[in-house]
Amino acid sequence: MTSQETGLDRRFVLAKAIAQEAGAMALDYFNRRDSLVIETKRDLQDVVSIADRNVEQLIRQRVEATFPEDGFLGEEFGHTPGTSGYTWVVDPIDGTAPFVNGMPNWCVSIAVLHDNTPVIGVIGAPCHNELYTAASGKGAKLNGRVLTLDPSRTIQNAMTGIGANSYVTPERVGDIVSQLLHAGGNFVRNGSGALMLAYVAAGRLVGYYEPYMHAWDCLAGYCLVKEAGGWYHPFPTQGEGLTKGAPVVAAGLGARAELEKLAGLA
Repeated sequence: MTSQETGLDRRFVLAKAIAQEAGAMALDYFNRRDSLVIETKRDLQDVVSIADRNVEQLIRQRVEATFPEDGFLGEEFGHTPGTSGYTWVVDPIDGTAPFVNGMPNWCVSIAVLHDNTPVIGVIGAPCHNELYTAASGKGAKLNGRVLTLDPSRTIQNAMTGIGANSYVTPERVGDIVSQLLHAGGNFVRNGSGALMLAYVAAGRLVGYYEPYMHAWDCLAGYCLVKEAGGWYHPFPTQGEGLTKGAPVVAAGLGARAELEKLAGLA
């Protein structure tokens, strides 16, 4: 076993344990969400609460206690560079809008990069009692069950996830939906891009496209999709690219060509 494999294994074990602990904390906040003070960020749809901040602080503390040399990027408190070559990329609660409105479509998303590539992806969906886990070369699992994508599924015979936010014009979103429907597909949007990427890995969705998304929303899902046998469009993880948004596309192999076309990549 190489030192890199040892480091990967240890971080994978920690990521799974942290996701469960963080998920339990987030679920406790969810169950008493009426007492939370909700703030807005960029616009009235972009919300945050003390739950997001405290869950991220918990994850940061657990990582720092075991791997103080690792970098860390979280949605709420930004980027802390590391020296080990590993960087944790975390969204403590992806789907805060569903969260504060009492809907179960939210998750805890934890990715680990090594040499700028997502090598660990763990997504916990506490309301559904689901834990999605993947690590480079180790496959993807849902609650311990191996995930393997069916290449016969296409946008015509399955559902596609679509994401939208205020970074993207309403006209562009309408065009995406129109193209997908004209191609014989259909779409779903549940308010959490990370969770919809996990659904791609689980075969519940055949693909996911969002024109502008951040690293903390997509990198865990990307690792899951790849390890389940799917494909993803690379996210710019080097330098400033890691903290800026970019297009996110992931799919099973039977839908790759049409999702690339939909996203203007082909």
